[in-house]
Formats: sequence, C-alpha cells, structure tokens
Amino acid sequence: MKKILIVEDDLSIAELQKDYLELAGFQVTICTDGVQGLNAIKEKEFNLIILDIMLPKLDGFSILRSIQEDKDIPVLMVSAKKEEIDKIKGFTLGADDYITKPFSPGELVARVKSHIQNYERIKSKFSEMPKNKVIQIRGLEINKDSRQVFINNKEINLAQKEFDLLLYLAESPNRVFSKEDLFEKVWGLDSLGDTATITVHIARIREKIESSPSNPQYIETVWGAGYKLKV
Repeated sequence: MKKILIVEDDLSIAELQKDYLELAGFQVTICTDGVQGLNAIKEKEFNLIILDIMLPKLDGFSILRSIQEDKDIPVLMVSAKKEEIDKIKGFTLGADDYITKPFSPGELVARVKSHIQNYERIKSKFSEMPKNKVIQIRGLEINKDSRQVFINNKEINLAQKEFDLLLYLAESPNRVFSKEDLFEKVWGLDSLGDTATITVHIARIREKIESSPSNPQYIETVWGAGYKLKV
C-alpha cells in the first residue's frame, strides 16, 4: 500500500483529503505543523508528500529546502495563495506540482496517482539501464545510473524533476519538444498540469549548466515550437 504524508494545519481539510485518499487505496499520515511534518519525513518512508505552504512553526518552503538534497520523493505543494511567485518558488525548490485551494478531492487523488505512477515509471526505467551509462555532449556529462550531472568535470546539483527534464532532452539531442510534450513525458500528467512549469524548470537548469543563461549553449528555445538540447 502506497504511503502518503499530508502536512496541513487545517485538520478538517487534512481529514477530508485523507478520507478520499484512503478510499483510493492509500495509507495516509497527517501532520499539522511544519516541524512535525519534517520529522516525519526524516524518520519514515513515504511515496508522496502533500505539503501546505503556510504552516505553523516551519513553512512548506523551508521543509522543501531541508529535504531536497537527501530525499527523492514527489512533493505536491498546496496553498490558498494564487500568486505566481509562490508557484515559481515552489518549483525552484524542487516541488513536482502545485495546487491552489479550493480544489476538488477528486483532482487531488488524480494528481497523487499520476505523480506516483510517473515516479515509479522513471525509477524503473533507470534501474533497467546499464550501470554507469553516461551521456556526454561537449562539456556536459549526465550519468543515468548515479543521477549525477557534470559541466566541465564540475558536479552540478539538480532537483529531481530538473534532472529528469534534462535527461529527457539529452536522450534525443537536436529534437524539438513542445512544452506539452515535455510536461506529459516528464511529469506524466497530460492536461492536469500547468505547462508554465516547463519554463520555470528550463530556466533553473540553464542557471546551473550554462555559462551564460541568457545565451544558452545547450538548451535552445525554438520560438513557437518548444525546446531542444543541441549538440
């Protein structure tokens, strides 16, 4: 049974989410403040985290910062705010998706299922690859097995979805992908998601791998069409 952690200070909302998720076959744990949630994440194993932004003691963004480096787990951010900056900040810190209150419990369950299925599909794909299989494009090196990225022999730290997106582009160099294609293949959510997510993640990857993000040498924007990784 897949395990879900809900970190939400409004207990009535958390219990409603829990009821729907349990009906869908998930095992659910609720934490009502940020410190309690972070401790649960560190001490237990979960298949996905539903993380509110506005929490007592420790906010959702701080939790994301704390777990980004040592936890490889899908995170669905939840907020009553609609500001674009909150969404961008969440994605920048490694969130996989963002949903704004109020939302239907059915949509939440659908997003949870899609993220877990996509995460397991990607993990399975990586586990079947030959050990130490590496993609090299000029000074860029991507190790599929260890999920490491190097630029001119210097290791670059990428969030989970940043790595998945870069790898997907690198596996088909010079091929142009639309934002919709990339969202469906990397996030596995089809029309459920917001393709602006791709723009944010591409910008973050460029900041990390490009010597001049405004004049990228690797990930090229093909206006009106999408993106490609050029060789």
